[in-house]
Amino acid sequence: MKFPDISGENLEKKKYNIPYDLEGELNIVIVPFQRWHQSLVDEWSAFLNNIERSNRNFRYYEVPTLNSGYKIMRFMIDGGMRAGIPDRSVRERTITLYTNKPLFEEQLNINSEDTIYLFLIRRNGEILWRSEGEYDIQKGEELLKIIEKINA
Repeated sequence: MKFPDISGENLEKKKYNIPYDLEGELNIVIVPFQRWHQSLVDEWSAFLNNIERSNRNFRYYEVPTLNSGYKIMRFMIDGGMRAGIPDRSVRERTITLYTNKPLFEEQLNINSEDTIYLFLIRRNGEILWRSEGEYDIQKGEELLKIIEKINA
């Protein structure tokens, strides 16, 4: 399965063509759909920061996903997120997508917007691992094993 080719812009206004412009050889893309998902993203971010520090070829991104109809409000939506995130490195890793959500969800086999989804992908879009929901030790260990196997 491949991650769809999709364009977005980070909160520092840099354009990205996902997955090709992501900076790691291996990248986690976290896809939240609702504002309250931020607490789930933050749980994962603490864990993923440690992986990123110890693996030069690994990066992770938060990719909030909204319907394309909201694109006309991008200035306000992205501006509000930008203002609420004082850490530049977090703004740089946050890439907002304004897209056809039903199609995007179908391409990734996402059948609910009630939680977040995580995808470990190569720069060519190959999905190596996926998970959903809150961080727990078992999911974290599973991800680490896959990364270690790839890096071996």
